[in-house]
Amino acid sequence: MKEDFYNMKNIHLYDKILSPIVTEKSTNLSELNKVVFKVPPGADKKSLKRNIEKIFKVNVTKINIINKKSRTKITRGRKVKLKGFKKAIITLKKGQSIDLATGI
Repeated sequence: MKEDFYNMKNIHLYDKILSPIVTEKSTNLSELNKVVFKVPPGADKKSLKRNIEKIFKVNVTKINIINKKSRTKITRGRKVKLKGFKKAIITLKKGQSIDLATGI
C-alpha cells in the first residue's frame, strides 16, 4: 500500500502537494515570486510543474526540490526525533502569485 502512495503516476492531482510551508524564510521568498510546498517523497520536478500549473493556473519557471533529513533535537532535556520531509521551492513567472490563504 505504501509503495502505491510513493508512485507519482498513481496519485491524484491534489495529493502531489501535501501542504504549504509558511515560515519567515518562505514569506521572504514570496517577494521573489517563490512559493514553498511540502511534497511526497516520490515527487519529481516535471509532474510538480504540470500539476501546480493546472491547480493554480500560473506559469512555473523553475522548481528546486530539497530533501530535509530526519534529525534528533534536545527539548527540555529529552531527545526528540524530528521526521524528515521533502519540500519544493517553486519560482513563478514575474507578476504572478499564489494566494495561500484561500487554500486548495
